[in-house]
Parts: sequence; structure tokens; C-alpha cells
Amino acid sequence: MFIKPDYNLKSIYDINLDDLKKQGIKALLFDLDSTLMGSKRGYYTPDTLEWLKKVRKDFFVGVVSNNNNPVYMAKVLACSDFPVVFEAHKPDTKVAEKFMKQYSLKPETTCFVGDRPLTDVMCGKNLGCMTILVDSITADIEKPIVRIARKIERCFVKI
Repeated sequence: MFIKPDYNLKSIYDINLDDLKKQGIKALLFDLDSTLMGSKRGYYTPDTLEWLKKVRKDFFVGVVSNNNNPVYMAKVLACSDFPVVFEAHKPDTKVAEKFMKQYSLKPETTCFVGDRPLTDVMCGKNLGCMTILVDSITADIEKPIVRIARKIERCFVKI
């Protein structure tokens, strides 16, 4: 089985927001860990906060995360000024569908962005959303074993 994201980019910063607008995208739903912040860090970098500020001028921004650690979840909520849902169980779509319904988001105008093809991209595809696969936001400092696991997982990505 192959998963084909609509876009396969180096990082969130490479997303062409103007192109998404032209394609009718109104909402961006992001994975959290390794997409918007370093895994289990619980804070956004200043660069990411500045980028998100720019994104929010034209798009609804939300986070759909599989994380279920209550302490971590509290840290993330304290530093996020946009909706975040945890325990999403991606690639299952039930939690994401409920989140989208709560905020009146339509799949055809929503783009799902994440670093994992078998959870984030698959969830977005199953929802009927546009999808963007990005590399980890902390790729340059990840442990070699994590990089190997990411390469193996990307064997399921059709470019």
C-alpha cells in the first residue's frame, strides 16, 4: 500500500500559503510533535510562532495530536492560542472528524499537515483533505535510530 501526499516538503516553512489560498484551502490542521514543535518539548520556537502568526492571517489553524500525556497536554494548551485536540488515534478519523465538525471545517477546504505518512497523511486522506507531508521540524538533531525509522516509514510514500 502506498500513500501519496499532495505535497512532500522539507518543512512547514516551505508550505506555499498563496498556492493553498488559490486552491481554496481555508484551514490547516497540523500534527503537533515533530511537525510544529520538537517531540515532547511542550513549546513552540520563536520562528514557529512567527510563522503561525502569518498563517493565521488567512487560514484557520488547528492541531490534531495523538499525544495522551496529561502534563504535556497542559503545557501545549498553555502556549497555544488556537484549538488543539489530543488523543486523536490517527490514522483513525473519528476524533479529527468531530474536531472538524466542531469548527465547521469542510474536507475540501482543509489541508492536513504532518511528519508521519502512516498516521498524519493517511488520516488526512481518509478525511478527504489535501495533505502535506513534511520532515521533522527537528530533523537535524534527531537520533540516528529515529531517522532510520522515518526512512523506513517513507518507503510507503508514493511521490
